[in-house]
Amino acid sequence: TAPDRGESILGKMRTLFLLLLFLCKTQSQAAPRPNIVLLMADDLGIGDPGCYGNKTLRTPNIDRLAREGAKLTQHLAASPLCTPSRASFLTGRYSVRSGMASWNRFGVYIFTASSGGLPSSEITFAKLLKSQGYSTALIGKWHLGLNCHNRTDFCHHPLRHGFDDFFGTPMTNLRDCKPGEGTVFAGAHRWLVFVPLQVIGVAVLTLGVLRCLGLLRVPPGVFICLLLLVALILLLFLSFLHFFRPLNCFLMRNYDIAQQPMSFDNLTQRLTAEATGFIRRNAERPFLLFLSFLHVHTAHFSSREFAKKSQHGPYGDGVEEMDWSVGQILDVLEELKLARDTLVYFTSDHGAHVEEVSAKGEQHGGSNGIYKGGKSNNWEGGIRIPGILRWPGVIPAGLEIDEPTSNMDIFPTVAKLAGSPLPKDRIIDGRDLMPLLEGRSRRSEHEFLFHYCNAYLSAVRWSPRNGTSIWKAFYFTPKFNPEGANGCFGTHVCYCLGSYVTHHNPPLLFDIARDPSERNPLTPDTEPRFHDILRVMQEAADHHTKTLPEVPNQLSVGNIVWKPWLQICCSSSSGLSCQCDRQKRDQGVGN
Repeated sequence: TAPDRGESILGKMRTLFLLLLFLCKTQSQAAPRPNIVLLMADDLGIGDPGCYGNKTLRTPNIDRLAREGAKLTQHLAASPLCTPSRASFLTGRYSVRSGMASWNRFGVYIFTASSGGLPSSEITFAKLLKSQGYSTALIGKWHLGLNCHNRTDFCHHPLRHGFDDFFGTPMTNLRDCKPGEGTVFAGAHRWLVFVPLQVIGVAVLTLGVLRCLGLLRVPPGVFICLLLLVALILLLFLSFLHFFRPLNCFLMRNYDIAQQPMSFDNLTQRLTAEATGFIRRNAERPFLLFLSFLHVHTAHFSSREFAKKSQHGPYGDGVEEMDWSVGQILDVLEELKLARDTLVYFTSDHGAHVEEVSAKGEQHGGSNGIYKGGKSNNWEGGIRIPGILRWPGVIPAGLEIDEPTSNMDIFPTVAKLAGSPLPKDRIIDGRDLMPLLEGRSRRSEHEFLFHYCNAYLSAVRWSPRNGTSIWKAFYFTPKFNPEGANGCFGTHVCYCLGSYVTHHNPPLLFDIARDPSERNPLTPDTEPRFHDILRVMQEAADHHTKTLPEVPNQLSVGNIVWKPWLQICCSSSSGLSCQCDRQKRDQGVGN
């Protein structure tokens, strides 16, 4: 009857509605908005963690991440230096697009009172996730600038780039920050202090002899002026040594100085407490935590619990203390039952600094495993980095992916997971990693990757869609010194221009899939497709270059030099010494 048919239709509609409701609920459960925890080491080599083959360093917590998640074996830094690599990581873009790549010899910031930094026009993943309701925090190292025009504009500060909370150093950990560890300004001291003093000394001695012999009449005022010049140079030198540490090496909490100069006593424990405290405070809402370790950049440090415990001196002590910190983060996620709701990513900003030698002549650099080169160059040792991602229930445990991926890929990956659309007004060079991690794709979306040495295109990587080879062509390579070494020990890091590099025409070609150590460059005799391969790669490089806009150079000489009007100093009764410690006042904030 008609009523029966109506009830039947109504029942079918009710069933259909419940089915749609069930499907929507299932879909929402399959694609939740996870918390994001990003862990970045400083100068850690791919050969340092146990899960990448190290047998003598103890990294049980990093290894645990790899067992419970995915390990990327061809994960690449967008640059082999701190500042440009971190700019690319945060924005998903090659650093030349934002002006965060240098055209001169110096590729990073060495003064907090510099005017360059990550432009406010850049969009970081922190900005995107904050717009989606995430709480965001950066704990540890920034190294992407601080001020522009005065000491209070904070135009490059982390809080201007999407982070709600910041506790750490706006700079980096330099030798000069720890007494007895030497200085990064050794070359500058030589040319700005000792050479001028020697020249003045020779001039005084020569003028004195000529005056005594009666061959030249030299007024006494000339000698007085030269001696005053010597005194001025020595005064400036001693003032620099005395004031550099408190002026450049300090901790900040948001916009305020928390400790000046920075103390290394239990520093990792303090940073870890801030990180776990942030997780606890935000356990009921989605959060993004970027824990940017100061380990294992020089100056090396560790607490008493870890000092002299590893088989690799201060460097190894720092690695093992950092691994402890990783464990603390994993433990608090387990304690709060957040592990299955959290994507954890562990990496390094670039390869290990193989030329790192202490003030006492001890080699303190890390291991890049089988790979050639290291920090500051684009041999595989400089750009191939650890890449581990864990998200229980979503990323299969024990997964290993040997496809080219980049630290720029984190930007689109976390943006999509948080439900944020990508910016439409700029090129994003990173690619979403989830299709690889979930097994929906077996090939990287990066057919080509471009390797920059500062602002100079050094090499191109090509992973053809229909082949097993991974081609890498070098346009120039650094001149290692001394001859036969695996780094630029004479200059402490490799430079990217002039007499410090060797240009290759035709480019130096390798098949990274078969020769990951880059020992055997190919030739037309050993690779019949040699010229065709190079032609395709050159066309890709030319197309890429055409997409680069003209932008202000944030690492120009004018933007990296020290500017006294940008120098920030905590208020204290110490006057020019800029010393204060507000850590006692802040005790308990991170707990």
